[in-house]
Amino acid sequence: MCGILGGVYFNSQANESALQTALSRLSHRGPDSSALQLHQTSNHSVALGHVRLSIIDLEGGKQPLNSADGNLHLVANGEIYNYVEIAKDHPQLSQQALSHSDCEGIFQAYQAAGVDGFQQLNGMYAFALYDQQTSQFILVRDRLGIKPLFYYQSHKGLFFASEIKALLPLIEDENPIDPSGMAQFLQHQYHTGSDTIFAKIKRVLPGEYLTLNLLDESPEVRTKSYWDISAIKTQQCTVIQAKEAFEPLFEQVMQEHLRADVPVGLFLSGGIDSSILLAKLSEQYSHPLKTYSLGFSGTKMADELDAATALAKHFGTEHQALRVDRDMLFNRIVHSIWAADDLMRDYASLPTHMLAETAGRDLKVVFSGEGGDEAFAGYRRYSPNPAKWLYHQVLGQDIRVRNQWHPKASNSVFSQTLRQAPTKNYHKDLWRQAKSLDLMQRRQYVDIKSALPDNLFIKTDRMLMAFGLEGRVPFSDHRLIEFGLSLPPEVKYQQGRGKWLLREWAKKYLPAAHLAQPKRGFYVPVKEWLGGEFLKQLEQKLLNNRAIQHWFIDKGIRTLFAQHKAGRNYSREIWCLMQFAIWHTLFIDKPGVIPSHSENPLDWI
Repeated sequence: MCGILGGVYFNSQANESALQTALSRLSHRGPDSSALQLHQTSNHSVALGHVRLSIIDLEGGKQPLNSADGNLHLVANGEIYNYVEIAKDHPQLSQQALSHSDCEGIFQAYQAAGVDGFQQLNGMYAFALYDQQTSQFILVRDRLGIKPLFYYQSHKGLFFASEIKALLPLIEDENPIDPSGMAQFLQHQYHTGSDTIFAKIKRVLPGEYLTLNLLDESPEVRTKSYWDISAIKTQQCTVIQAKEAFEPLFEQVMQEHLRADVPVGLFLSGGIDSSILLAKLSEQYSHPLKTYSLGFSGTKMADELDAATALAKHFGTEHQALRVDRDMLFNRIVHSIWAADDLMRDYASLPTHMLAETAGRDLKVVFSGEGGDEAFAGYRRYSPNPAKWLYHQVLGQDIRVRNQWHPKASNSVFSQTLRQAPTKNYHKDLWRQAKSLDLMQRRQYVDIKSALPDNLFIKTDRMLMAFGLEGRVPFSDHRLIEFGLSLPPEVKYQQGRGKWLLREWAKKYLPAAHLAQPKRGFYVPVKEWLGGEFLKQLEQKLLNNRAIQHWFIDKGIRTLFAQHKAGRNYSREIWCLMQFAIWHTLFIDKPGVIPSHSENPLDWI
């Protein structure tokens, strides 16, 4: 697990000073080592930068990696879980490897089949590959978008980085905030598709690769998707048959995900997904397993900390149970916004941030349950309720297209620039792309292509990597995603409960009382906590903030706060305003500043 950056400088020398600054901004992702490699062609310069968190081949796996023949050069972030199998499939190529890194599998797959070789890779990854012999420069992102990859293109070159904060020093041109990107964040709580908050910074999409031919007089980026599931076929099977097929597949996925030369742990929420991971890790992992859970104090909302603690005791793990209050989490706001990099409103970033810091003191690798709900229909919105299905058929769209802002609030608070900003309805496009699927699959598909990579994986990757901690998400392995999506509705959802297959399969591993618990989700009681003196000071801070004054309307903000104090729930809207103001301070007003792990958020507005 690492951070990568670099690019191709057209008809010029690489800017080493800017590259070193960029590397320093990724140091949290790779605290073990860093390196920069430069290559000069007849016309262009190619730069590859890497910061390393050593997980596999601790001594020999430093990057950039170079092939034995000197033609291929690579920087990669993530893990190629099936590198052992790739090496067996290509024995002659594997014998030439200069290290025992899992990323050697990228070389072997590419040497054997070119860009088609990316189909052989199982894992979470984002990488840049420079083929010196063919003068091809390639950027690749894993199928699900577990690992991030941003890029920027201009007449000066193509530049990339794992995080926006590291890409910014490489951009010499003006790089304004995009009103459309801003509006998308406010309306959907995250950016989706290739767009970001910045007009000229894009994301490589999940399952996509970009190529640049350096022999062309004017090199242009070409994009191609190498994986999609919009036309997946539904299996005709029973729950019993699905259980039989799931068993060996999950066994293989877990076996691959356990490959590491360092100890691993688990974030144990108490839900079905992390509980299943606990059962399998306890079965397959030969060392004492460390587990981590978190709950809230001073709140009326129930949490799953007691259930998680009981389960950890049942399996005999080395468990840390954290009980936190409002101030402990609110003081995490600033650093979590810095860590998230791109704007994304998910309250669960705060407890994840605290868990990551705690686990990061002990470990370099931790497992987490992201992907189980999307693959196996765990959310209530996937329910095959006939009335809901009829509603979706008539409406012709998915529930996720709904605006996260109350319409009256957006009309009164958004500036004219925001109200008039054209927005791409990416969710509707995804809904239409999956028209050959049944309605449950279409809802799953939209989440798999948007909320999963653009919300949940941002939370998991960025919060963990802010503390040099790798997150592994076996339920988001593309083979399990394909399997879960292909199942008929009745295998995934029965008796008003999602993830029916997983519940049935897990009966041999987990206590019956635990499986009978209703799904709670990882909720944070922000609505309950957002009040009192903090809310009063926050309002005044926002009204006096220049970035807020530019993008929003003073009178509308006052009304929003007044109505929230009177009992209307505008916590989402207020949180977005606060988050943007702090993000603007960190990325626009004071780029390069690194806040401490605990800060008063009011001091950063």
